[in-house]
Amino acid sequence: MASDDDKEPLLSVSVDASHQFNEKNALKRRRCPHGNDAPSSKINFHDKNGLESSLSHPDLISAREQLSLKRVFMYFAIYLSVGTSCFYLVRHQIEGKKTNGVLDAIYFCVVTMTTVGYGDLVPNNTLSKLLACVFVFSGMGLVGFFLSKAADYIVEKEEILLVKAIFTREKFGPTEVLKEAESNKAKYKFLTILTLLLVLVTVGTIFLYRFEGLDFIDAFYCVCATITTLGYGDESFSTEGGRLFAVFWILISTICLAQFFLYLAELYTENRQRLLIKWALTRDLTASDLEAADLDNDKVVSVSEFIVYKLKETGKITEEDISVVMEGFKNLDVDHSGTLTSSDLMLPESTQAQN
Repeated sequence: MASDDDKEPLLSVSVDASHQFNEKNALKRRRCPHGNDAPSSKINFHDKNGLESSLSHPDLISAREQLSLKRVFMYFAIYLSVGTSCFYLVRHQIEGKKTNGVLDAIYFCVVTMTTVGYGDLVPNNTLSKLLACVFVFSGMGLVGFFLSKAADYIVEKEEILLVKAIFTREKFGPTEVLKEAESNKAKYKFLTILTLLLVLVTVGTIFLYRFEGLDFIDAFYCVCATITTLGYGDESFSTEGGRLFAVFWILISTICLAQFFLYLAELYTENRQRLLIKWALTRDLTASDLEAADLDNDKVVSVSEFIVYKLKETGKITEEDISVVMEGFKNLDVDHSGTLTSSDLMLPESTQAQN
């Protein structure tokens, strides 16, 4: 793979084109919430044959996401309806602080699925206990696999607003906002969910203090015990209005806390990855590095070999990826010339025709 001066400009052009293509793809993965106000942020990509790559079209991506979100809420509605009906039918077999039969059934269903389990309402016979066992496992699955995805989708939509708010004094257009959100995705997702979590903690504390009659410390203590799903049970929502509020607040706040720790882990991983990339790109090269980068063992490292080596060092690709690509190249290089031409692509067809 000795470097060829005649081919250097071609490599540079392909790298620049690839960079521009990646930037466009990054922007296409996001859509400005007010798409009609910013038509310039929409990018229509056409391949070499002039066929539109509809799979990457932002309108279709948004449609698929909305369909998935509707499915999530449909599953949740089914779970809540079935759970409420079951627990309402066995309401006399559940003991504790009761208010309204239907409301208590919904409240018990939400407290069960989020594993908060205050203990203010508990099953007291075989049937109600078995029902609770079934609904706690199905509820955990619903929260883990479906509602968390819905929360992730909503946070990604809201982070655009956060970026706009942060750079409100800057003259950022829709394209710049999308680019900033994409390049620091983990950071803004984390800040968005942190903001939402702080709002939920504040609202929950104030509600318990004002409407449930708890003092401020007990109210904050109950909020913390709830969102972390500790649910000691010494403090809980005991009034009819309080349980109506809790049906929505408990569900949202417990999911938000789970997403908070998920985004925190993502942010930590992304920062470590960036530090690794910075170290790999700025460190001094050694003789052993050049030897490792020399893929064809010709004692010379070409531009393409150097790029492959750096991509591998930064974790963008692995040795297995390189092996798969090399194997594909060998299969295409029918005449074993070490290069690919149109004749290599024609040879398999002509061989097939002869057979």
